[in-house]
Amino acid sequence: MATEIKDRINLKEINCEKELTLAVIGGKWKLIILWHLGLEGTKRFSELKKLIPHITQKMLTNQLRELEEDQLVFRQVYAEVPPRVEYSLTEYGQSLLPVLRMMYDWGKNYGENVIWKDIPPGER
Repeated sequence: MATEIKDRINLKEINCEKELTLAVIGGKWKLIILWHLGLEGTKRFSELKKLIPHITQKMLTNQLRELEEDQLVFRQVYAEVPPRVEYSLTEYGQSLLPVLRMMYDWGKNYGENVIWKDIPPGER
């Protein structure tokens, strides 16, 4: 993904830092993956899959690879039988946590005051 982003910058498809940020963290699952790794720490693939039940195995693999290539996620492979692989946030990944927290808080506030304001909490 990092190479793809650099190509898009060279082609002038990404023109500013906001577009760059969205290119790196955009997509349906990346923020959720980053959120779980940030909140709960290092996870194995199967643990992430359980935390995000609607993601397919292929999509989780692809998203983790892109996050690793973009240096937001670190992939640690252990020389064991059976093989063990763990994922954790890099320093860049951790630097997104305050942004993710603000996005969570904004979404919660927006949901409560706009989307669900007329729906009782037990029916949401």
